[in-house]
Amino acid sequence: MTTPLVVGIAGGSGSGKTVLARALAARFAGESALIFHDNYYCRQDHLSYEERCLTNYDAPEAFDNELLLEHLDALIRGESVESPVYDFANHNRSDAVEVIDSAPIIFVEGVLVLADARLRDRMALKLFVDTDADERILRRIKRDVLERGRTIESVEAQYLATVKPMHERYVAPSKHWADVIVPEGGRNHEALETLAGGIAARVAGLARRAGALD
Repeated sequence: MTTPLVVGIAGGSGSGKTVLARALAARFAGESALIFHDNYYCRQDHLSYEERCLTNYDAPEAFDNELLLEHLDALIRGESVESPVYDFANHNRSDAVEVIDSAPIIFVEGVLVLADARLRDRMALKLFVDTDADERILRRIKRDVLERGRTIESVEAQYLATVKPMHERYVAPSKHWADVIVPEGGRNHEALETLAGGIAARVAGLARRAGALD
């Protein structure tokens, strides 16, 4: 069996990394799996809604990376996993799960996926989406208000309290580990085409090597 190619896609909140991840997954439809780090926020049933609103969701400890690593290793072995589904409106993991099947290409997307050495060790290709801070905050406001039921005031407060300082402390430095810096993410069509071609070539190379060993 050919070992899947794991591709990490990181970048600041609102950078366009999700657009890039979805575009690449669509390009390799039927040959890829897509995991969102946001779905692996820690479950917080022990906290009230008001307490959950005050959680720092932009720090590494907000994520259940142990579960993500367990699921990623299972996918690499060719197994299916039941990924959790996060409820952003309630700031907690929902009771729903999403079945993700293994595939030749596994995309792992999230703000901090390059900040964890254990995740990086499993990635054959590491991408960092680099977008201007003003553009990122505007995209974040639009997303959180329209898609996640937040108020502009709450988005502003969270950005100043945790998003911006955590970006500077953890996210921006993780760019150092990237193999490729992608300006503007999925909106950069030239970069998308180049990345798709490079990923296809890598997958073909893995298949040839696996065939030679059979």
